[in-house]
Amino acid sequence: MPRRYTYASSGVNRELRAKAKRNLRLLFKTYNFSRYGKLIRLPYGNVFPFRGGCCLDLVIEGVGTKVLVAQLADKYDTIGVDGVAMAVNDVIRSGAKPLAVADNIHAQVSDPVLVREWMKGVVQGAVEAECVVPSGEIGDVAELIYGLVEGKGFDMVFAAIGEVSTDKIIAGRDIKPGDIVVGLRSSGVHSNGITLARKVLFKHWGGKYDPFEVPEPLEREVVYEVLEPTKIYVKPFLSVADDVKVKGAVHITGDAYLKFERLALFSKGIGFEFNNFKPQPIFELIQKTALELGGRISDEEMFKTFNMGWGFAIIIDKSDRDSAIDSLERAGVHAEEIGCVKSFKGVKVIYKGKKIILK
Repeated sequence: MPRRYTYASSGVNRELRAKAKRNLRLLFKTYNFSRYGKLIRLPYGNVFPFRGGCCLDLVIEGVGTKVLVAQLADKYDTIGVDGVAMAVNDVIRSGAKPLAVADNIHAQVSDPVLVREWMKGVVQGAVEAECVVPSGEIGDVAELIYGLVEGKGFDMVFAAIGEVSTDKIIAGRDIKPGDIVVGLRSSGVHSNGITLARKVLFKHWGGKYDPFEVPEPLEREVVYEVLEPTKIYVKPFLSVADDVKVKGAVHITGDAYLKFERLALFSKGIGFEFNNFKPQPIFELIQKTALELGGRISDEEMFKTFNMGWGFAIIIDKSDRDSAIDSLERAGVHAEEIGCVKSFKGVKVIYKGKKIILK
């Protein structure tokens, strides 16, 4: 019987993580310290009132084990883009415009050449998101950070803060059956599912390929394909939010299409059906390589782990479809209708003629 490759078997246990996150309820005790009013609960976090009828959205995100892929490639000038992208793409879900980004980098050694390469990516991402980077931290923690290459181990965490008018918050509460989901094209794997991808694709972690091989159907080295920076959606999203009413927004990252379950909780009695996928070749390669290694990654696992070609999504009224897609295309990102809102509960994916219920 073929080995089943899953995110859990590669070291990321979704069920345990979900159970651990229940402890975040302890943070409720801090909510009384919001000086300007109660926090506003949203599907993927909270915003808190500030002066002048506006709210602030503060998030913190990491790059995860993609830093190991950067070390495998010995290429460090793009990983900072991923860090900025992960944070600012989370901020815009509430309708907020990102204002600033700060980074916290734990390094084995603060090598000046390496730091310069990291900063190139941070600057590239921040410029794309039109964010200032007013502060940051680099700490030498050799006893904590080892990495693949002596002296080049590191970890990256990024925080971003954004501002949104109270009357423009995207709360996800008025989504209804018949609304549609518009997907924004991803640039590839982004920064999620990397642990599973690494252990299938690269010999260093028990996979098949040397990093600089070019397996079909790729057109460049596999390590560079995985290292492709996460797409930043700030400008396209803020543009479309000005043009049409966005009812919900999802950054398709960890847990991939399972993330839509949380959105459904805010508009009770709905579910989501997806039927339009054009995954980049890297996703096909991951599944194909698992088979060649005597294992298997199910389609369900792919949709619970990877973005499968769409890195961000918005939920809008069907009548706004053409206006929204035109706005996104003008802002520089390819967009298509990828699904719709249904009256059943749950998330259904129709892929290659099969119906998949994600759970």
